[in-house]
Amino acid sequence: MPKEQLRYDRMVETALRGVVRDALTEVAERGLPGNHHFYLTFRTGYPGVEIPEYLASQYPNEMTIVLQFQYYGLDVTDDHFEVTLSFNNVHERLVIPFAAITTFADPSVNFALQFQPLAAAESAEVSSMPPRAAAERVEEKVEEAAPAEEPKRGEVVALDAFRKK
Repeated sequence: MPKEQLRYDRMVETALRGVVRDALTEVAERGLPGNHHFYLTFRTGYPGVEIPEYLASQYPNEMTIVLQFQYYGLDVTDDHFEVTLSFNNVHERLVIPFAAITTFADPSVNFALQFQPLAAAESAEVSSMPPRAAAERVEEKVEEAAPAEEPKRGEVVALDAFRKK
């Protein structure tokens, strides 16, 4: 019988998703400080993602949103966040589980995280973590991105892209 091992990779992923949750929680409570803004890429077909059908068909795999100037009703829970964005002058409510996020970046401070997609069963680890636990273990207004500005689906964002030269 093989010995079970501690899954440090999952622990780190869970802690880093907690960083995203904590950042969004602070923004929901206080607004975006200074020049901070977020690029969030998520898997549109992930269980629990709620986006309008026309967006799901336009972005069948991944979608990137930018939280910067215009966003409404940012609500953050232990396992997901909700936000209203404007698409072609129509306000749409998005529900995005943290486990669906594949990339989080704040270019204003050259910070980016890239995640391995979680299986639905593994997402329970993310939702069972206390909201502020990641901040203790890890140091370290929303505007729709115009379709022409969004990264291509499947594009990998390297941390070097956000570092000053």
